[in-house]
Amino acid sequence: MGYVAIKGGGKAIAGAEKLLEFVRTRQGESAEPLDLETIENQLYFLHSRIISEGGLYHPKLASLAIKQSLGDTLEASFALRAYRSTKPRLVESPVTETSNMRVIRRISASFKDIPGGQMLGASTDYALRLMRTELLDESPEAFKAVAANWLDNNSHNEIPDTFPKVLDALREEGLLPPVDQAAAEKKPFDITREPLVFPVPRSAALSTMARSETGSILAIAYSNMRGYGDIHPTVAELRVGYLPVMLPHPITGEPIEVGEVLMTECEVVAMYEDEEEGGKPTFSLGYGACFGHNEVKAISMSVLDRALQSGMKNGPTNPSEDPEFVLLHIDGIDSMGFCTHYKMPHYVTFQSDMDRLRTTQDKHDDANQGAGNV
Repeated sequence: MGYVAIKGGGKAIAGAEKLLEFVRTRQGESAEPLDLETIENQLYFLHSRIISEGGLYHPKLASLAIKQSLGDTLEASFALRAYRSTKPRLVESPVTETSNMRVIRRISASFKDIPGGQMLGASTDYALRLMRTELLDESPEAFKAVAANWLDNNSHNEIPDTFPKVLDALREEGLLPPVDQAAAEKKPFDITREPLVFPVPRSAALSTMARSETGSILAIAYSNMRGYGDIHPTVAELRVGYLPVMLPHPITGEPIEVGEVLMTECEVVAMYEDEEEGGKPTFSLGYGACFGHNEVKAISMSVLDRALQSGMKNGPTNPSEDPEFVLLHIDGIDSMGFCTHYKMPHYVTFQSDMDRLRTTQDKHDDANQGAGNV
């Protein structure tokens, strides 16, 4: 059998594309196509994940990406990020203060009675991990009745617009270091404009983790939790809500609210470290934030942020503290591209591998034959 490089295949590729479109519509003529609003609302967590990993807050296009990719999260994120790369940057928003978030969920593992109180919000945390068989044959009437009756039975006027930050209370007690104003005023590293050349600033690490693939960042953070690290954090506050986006007015230059984005933010408190210059010891912090409602990702990001800070300061002692290892292996689109490139033709390189193997086998046979003659 011989292996040779080939060319062509355009007709076969076009046929594969048509077949994929058939798979998308194979439910039959009686079926309805997926509505973008249905994807955004009924596939809420999947939609949040795509917005986060795609790095573009565009709910409608995120739904479209899910639809055209048949639910493949990596392909959907890829399409969304590729679209973003075609758009010009017209203006930059100023730094946003997350204390202004319109909170829809807010919990803390550090105290039960936190300032403003805990607000459980919508979460799967408190549901039994059992199959809800009643949804197998859910009627449209029952589905609509839940939404129709919800606002009638609940009052939302008592919910404040914002909540105080738990970290502010800890900082007032002197348990946390003061805010580093010099670092806060630095222009953040723009990972969409500059390549990662190590060492990188913390803002580059946070930006990279904010659009990382959820499973990848969870896996590396989990290695730290399981023993390849010693962060062991406490979630000071995990909040989900809508953050106002401010832009300068085109005429007056005054900041005006142009919209809001759904975000998840997590701030963790880790064990204290001795102050090198003889100052008072304080807890250390880790921070995570990403588009959409994605709590696992925000917590994982905050754990890794703390681990990377330790690695940058003292040198990494495990993979989760190594910025180069973490930041170059958590982007789903990068890693998917490298993985799937193995499906591309490698005819020439494989031909070379086979030639080397056959030559080595011939030498092996000759050596054995020579040993037998002796």
